[in-house]
Amino acid sequence: MHKQVQHDVFYTALDKSRLPRHLSSMTTERKAPICWLTDMDGVLVHEEHALPGAADFIARLIEKQRHFLVLTNNSIFTPRDLAARLLRAGLHVPEGAIWTSALATADFLKHQKPGGSAYVIGEAGLTTALHEVGYTLTDHDADYVIVGETRTLSFSAITTAIRLIGKGARFIATNPDATSPSQDGPLPATGSVAAMIAKATGAQPYFVGKPNPMMFRSAMNRIDARSESTVMIGDRMDTDVVAGIEAGLETILVLTGSTKADQVSRFPFRPSRILDSIADVIPLV
Repeated sequence: MHKQVQHDVFYTALDKSRLPRHLSSMTTERKAPICWLTDMDGVLVHEEHALPGAADFIARLIEKQRHFLVLTNNSIFTPRDLAARLLRAGLHVPEGAIWTSALATADFLKHQKPGGSAYVIGEAGLTTALHEVGYTLTDHDADYVIVGETRTLSFSAITTAIRLIGKGARFIATNPDATSPSQDGPLPATGSVAAMIAKATGAQPYFVGKPNPMMFRSAMNRIDARSESTVMIGDRMDTDVVAGIEAGLETILVLTGSTKADQVSRFPFRPSRILDSIADVIPLV
């Protein structure tokens, strides 16, 4: 039997005028969902294999002509790379339907300081996204130091980042994830590298990716979505669900990834629905 929780019941006894704006927006009347955001790992794929129902879910979105984006905090790969990875798993996701923390970071900086410069610790997904919004990559007098996930970290790069921040560069990181999964075990990720630089400089980075709801809002802007008719599907309470709630979205937790059913009650917030897998979401589209 599928578990299902409606978030409105937690707030009916509260004075909505006293709720923070991002929570009070949850109590507005929702419309039938026409836009969909979904996490990738743990929802659609697991270790390079499509999860049951994922292909049919994507096909239903396309059949119904729903606007949708597949989201990931991974900033290493470009959308083209990720589309190819999903295709190998049997999922036909258009390149333009993928939104990464690297793209969200580039979008954020484009509006904060158009045509700026940055020193980047990261891979092609991040550097390509920054180039596409008109940013110049430099190791001298950079406006920003930007840290993303990388597999080629060096002592020299860390040193340069620390010195630039000391000279006034602002500190941005694509996401706070301390580790990322691999077949051989966890790997150090963006949050771990950012922590080293923060410790050395005393400067705390601004994290753009999940659980910052800004990533969802930038994704929604990409597909002209409105919060009252958009659904977020994720497998983690502490990133996908909380960010979705703070962005004013309906949220669905699927139990094929990080958060298990017996862990949900530990959190002070609840998803709109808890379902076993993405296969159970298909009838809702």
